[in-house]
Amino acid sequence: MNRPVQPFVVRGAAAPPIPLVVSIPHTGTRLPEETRRRLVSAMTAQPMTDWHLHALYDFLPALGITTIHAVYSRFVVDLNRPPDGHALYPGRFETGLVPMETFSGDKIFAFPPTAEETELLRADYYTPYHRRLGELLEEQIEIHGRVVLIDAHSVASAASRLHGPLDKHIYLGDRDGETCGHWLRDCLQTGFEVEGMKVGLNDPYKGGYITDHYGRLPNVEAIQIEMCQRVYMAEDAPDEGPRHPRFGVAKRILKQVLTSVAARIA
Repeated sequence: MNRPVQPFVVRGAAAPPIPLVVSIPHTGTRLPEETRRRLVSAMTAQPMTDWHLHALYDFLPALGITTIHAVYSRFVVDLNRPPDGHALYPGRFETGLVPMETFSGDKIFAFPPTAEETELLRADYYTPYHRRLGELLEEQIEIHGRVVLIDAHSVASAASRLHGPLDKHIYLGDRDGETCGHWLRDCLQTGFEVEGMKVGLNDPYKGGYITDHYGRLPNVEAIQIEMCQRVYMAEDAPDEGPRHPRFGVAKRILKQVLTSVAARIA
């Protein structure tokens, strides 16, 4: 396999930095040619992408918030899954480090990568993202003694093998209260509800590997924000993305909520 370009983009704080880092691991859409040619033809449309989140959250640096987002598709490697393949949700369907099926049960690869190739994918794409994310958290801990990590995601509203139709707008996951203090979850929940959003807690999304792993480290609090894609775009026309009328409205709401969180942290 050819060596990839850097698999992440870091946006440093453009205002006095606060100990808050936002990770966006599923917004990437780049596909190496060796991955593209393995896909079932329908999968080149990249379902399961967290469409345009790096654009939706592009206001964060102006609030003093550091961000890191993925460049490559989760079909290359899933940055929010454990590197050793252990289950995040025992007994429930979940996709792996390199997903073989979509949440709807559709086959992704005509010719899946071998175990050896998967190890190369992990070394080239997965490890650099997590190494840099860890460094960003450590930098804030060295300065402030603590750091908050928000892992930002979006999801299609339709029923899947993971859940029925999603009737709420926002789903917050802190591994049932194990990865952050209640103050963070409450601050986010209240902020979204004030803006008219319906909020779910830890069901069906408790937070993936990033929330679970980093939120258990000393001096780190972590939470996952899962936003239904209907909030900010037309789910059947993802290419329209930022041009959709709801996109600007959703960005305003996110900015209002995260400004409140940033003020609480600062």
